[in-house]
Amino acid sequence: MEVAFTDCIAVTDPSSVGEVRRTAMLAGQRLDFDETRIGELALLATEVSRNVLIHGRGGQVILDGVKQGGNRLARILAMDNGPGIKDMARALADGFSTAGTMGNGMGAMKRIASALEIFTAQSGTIVLLEVGELDAYAGAEMAGIAVPYPGERACGDGWRFHEAADRIVTVLVDGIGHGWEAAEAAQEAVAAFQQNVEAGPGRILQTIHDALRKTRGAVAAVAEIRLGEQALVYAGVGNISAVLIDPNRSRNLVSHSGTLGRSVPRIQEFRSEWSRNSVLVMHSDGVQTRWDLGAYAGLIAKHPALIGGALLRDFRRQRDDASVVVIKAR
Repeated sequence: MEVAFTDCIAVTDPSSVGEVRRTAMLAGQRLDFDETRIGELALLATEVSRNVLIHGRGGQVILDGVKQGGNRLARILAMDNGPGIKDMARALADGFSTAGTMGNGMGAMKRIASALEIFTAQSGTIVLLEVGELDAYAGAEMAGIAVPYPGERACGDGWRFHEAADRIVTVLVDGIGHGWEAAEAAQEAVAAFQQNVEAGPGRILQTIHDALRKTRGAVAAVAEIRLGEQALVYAGVGNISAVLIDPNRSRNLVSHSGTLGRSVPRIQEFRSEWSRNSVLVMHSDGVQTRWDLGAYAGLIAKHPALIGGALLRDFRRQRDDASVVVIKAR
């Protein structure tokens, strides 16, 4: 999988809606969408960002683009701070709009988008829209979000997935500090991961450690899901947080202290059971650790992007880059 880009736009006034629309059009061009699909993506971005502004008391919109072989997918994640949607069935009816927006509300979004999923509560609404398609993952659903320090363009956090026939492996990395030098470290770590995806988590981290010696360094974690063995193998260095959630319990996974590229006293793999109900959440220290998915009724059943979006919206620290990766058993 190749993640082409991620853009995060704060929606605070009408000019923000225009910025989201322009960013969506550029996203469509980057993904080589035709004019029709670019127009659809821009319309969806305009509609959902206007909803964030009018109904949601402001918030943010994250756009990312993914390329996988010949397939392309643009994803819009809109997160607001409003009172939630009271009547979901009515809101999704085609032609219904409480604000007279140009696309006539969420019904039109549902009709235009390749996929639409919504989570709403009193704390706000999160809308996931997709245009295009990717090959489905056989064993899991997954999503990752990485956004830069407020005001920065370069993001010092990064992530990647790799899937084989019976194995899924992902890395989450946080370059030390923020800005271009942190982003350089994150990019080097991701490149080392991509070149060694057949290795186990411990070996991948050792390779990343060697690759980052010329950078300011990073912390990172690698999770490998062995579908045939129903096992999760995890290794981390530094303050990447990882929580494995199952119906009857959740537990924090262990990362050893150190900084990849500088000093790593120990790299160790830990093995856990991976069931059909498991959810893995990994995030950098740009997200606070005091979250509890149980406080969001029904969220754990939603798409991983909605789970990650809720954590990013409600627990992001505004003084650092921030990233979340969520993997759910399919």
